[in-house]
Amino acid sequence: MLSRRQLRVKVLQALYAFFQSDNDQLQVGEKQLFISVDKLYELCFWQLSMLVEVIEFAKIRIEEAKHKHLPSPEDLNPNTKFIDNQFIKKLNINKVFQKKCESLKINWADETEMIRKLYVRLKESKGFDEYMNSGESSFLEDREFIIKAFKKQISKSDSLRNFYEDQSIYWTDDYHTATSLVVKIINVFEEDSDEFLLLPQIIKTTGNADDEDREFAKLLFHKTILNSKQYEDLITEKTLNWEFERIASMDILILKMALAELFEFPSIPVKVTMNEYIELAKYFSTPKSSTFVNGILDKLISELTAEKKIIKTGRGLMQ
Repeated sequence: MLSRRQLRVKVLQALYAFFQSDNDQLQVGEKQLFISVDKLYELCFWQLSMLVEVIEFAKIRIEEAKHKHLPSPEDLNPNTKFIDNQFIKKLNINKVFQKKCESLKINWADETEMIRKLYVRLKESKGFDEYMNSGESSFLEDREFIIKAFKKQISKSDSLRNFYEDQSIYWTDDYHTATSLVVKIINVFEEDSDEFLLLPQIIKTTGNADDEDREFAKLLFHKTILNSKQYEDLITEKTLNWEFERIASMDILILKMALAELFEFPSIPVKVTMNEYIELAKYFSTPKSSTFVNGILDKLISELTAEKKIIKTGRGLMQ
């Protein structure tokens, strides 16, 4: 389920933590990398369970309104389209979802006020009224509404984000990634899905003993560390006009990762590697970092290609 770009981000975060710590044990660092991946998957299920909780809160509100001292006609005959959402019903009975929530001991009992605020935020949105009064009733509409509500309303709640950051240090940087993964999980559900629908794993499995994506992350992490000095020397040669100590440490780390990928992954095109690490520099380093990384990588690739030190095993992969 994680894309290669997202895997690169997780490896970058793990490498940064590794080099910033006093730890020099590769296996310990690798373990932390995959713990962070597992914690990201856990956050996805917390978010999914929160969607169920918001609807459960709405059900309680409707029942309470019916028992007012002087209930209105609307209280007595409420529009139940939201609480009858067909996607949420399928999610709630899904065996994988139930088992995961149980194993993670997900419980919102102490967060009633936050759930109330999320419900109010959602109910007051323009999209809510449009959905409730569309005159339609279909699984696809229900699923699409949940996706839009989650992306535009719920996931943008500061209180929800702060809640997760308080729960786990791993979730501080994972919030936006989890949002995109939750949408992927939601889209797995179809109208004919039953309670035994298998939900996607955080790292795709190929059916082989060695999973391709897991091995990609592991090898990239290992090679960046094991060849750190070698890569640093290559980078230093191309930054003679710079004071190495003044170059952003994140830029150096991104360049080392790029070199590891260029050398160790013969099936990944050179252009793909270059573009991916320029993008990482945009999001994780300084405003000028992408230009710097672009320039240094361009020089390194040109020289290493001429020296036949970058070997790719497919037609067009050197482009």
